[in-house]
Amino acid sequence: MKRRHPATTSVSRITAALAVVLLTTILNGCGNGAPPPKALTKEVVVTNWFAEPEHGGLYAALEKGFYKDNGLDMTIEPGGPQVSSILQVTSGKANFGMAQGDELLVARKEGIPVVGIFADFQKDPQAIMYHSGKPLQSFNDLSGRTVYVAQGAMYWEYLKKAYKLNNVKEMAFTGNYTGFINDSNAAIQSYTTSDPYIFKTKNVDVQFLPVYDSGYRPYANVLFTTEKIIKEKPEVVKAFVEATAKGWTYYKTGYEEINPVIHKINPEISLDSMKATAESEMDLIFSGDAVKGGVGTMTEERWMDLAKQLVAIGIIPNTDEVKHVFTTKFIPKPE
Repeated sequence: MKRRHPATTSVSRITAALAVVLLTTILNGCGNGAPPPKALTKEVVVTNWFAEPEHGGLYAALEKGFYKDNGLDMTIEPGGPQVSSILQVTSGKANFGMAQGDELLVARKEGIPVVGIFADFQKDPQAIMYHSGKPLQSFNDLSGRTVYVAQGAMYWEYLKKAYKLNNVKEMAFTGNYTGFINDSNAAIQSYTTSDPYIFKTKNVDVQFLPVYDSGYRPYANVLFTTEKIIKEKPEVVKAFVEATAKGWTYYKTGYEEINPVIHKINPEISLDSMKATAESEMDLIFSGDAVKGGVGTMTEERWMDLAKQLVAIGIIPNTDEVKHVFTTKFIPKPE
């Protein structure tokens, strides 16, 4: 874009401009002028990790002005290993957050009145990654292996019980892949969106067992708020959800335009890696119930299945919170 150069302005032009301003002021004072622009509502959403393509719809909505068009002055605060979006929202530091579906059910069990309002991912990209030279045909084959996984991961607790994984050497996942790379018999938690490209660049031949295929199917990257915000600011929740849905629709084909925005915030991820991630995640976002219900949609059936699984592994006592843990009333219907 060319830069504008200051123009030479004559006295007569200044006088004419002042006359226009004065006339406008008078008209406004008489109530005949256009109303002043409505102030934007400042809002914050806390994500579940550092800026990445898995948050692409939000950054598209911000960059293209969809939040602003809906009256929101939106700030996206990246999460991280030391950031709890649920605590940030329930403490009032933000009105919106991003978490996994099972995390919201556990929060409800603890008496925290969070409500999912938009599911970024219909299919969770969480997976178990293994070396191609030591293939796994199913999750049962993890027995006898070393598995690096985050402590307390609910999907892992489900896998252990569902597939009777009593003979697994569990190692805490720290974000360091050295142990996995050096042990061809090991497996490790991963994301099917980003890790294929990352390990290809490391010349490590890997394959994946998607957790979704195990039957454990929480909605992923669920945007949520609280019962209080829904009751007191329904128009703000509606504006946020609609703009986010529009952002994801834009990002679906416009990711190469938006990725540099994400890269500027998180330069540790290369643009090539972001492109690969964006291309691999689209099916996880726009498939399933999103085909008919629109991007971000959720169903009670899916939430109930998840709740029953969490009851079976002793994470929550019952399924009572299913009717309260999500709402789809703000999600726009597909055109």
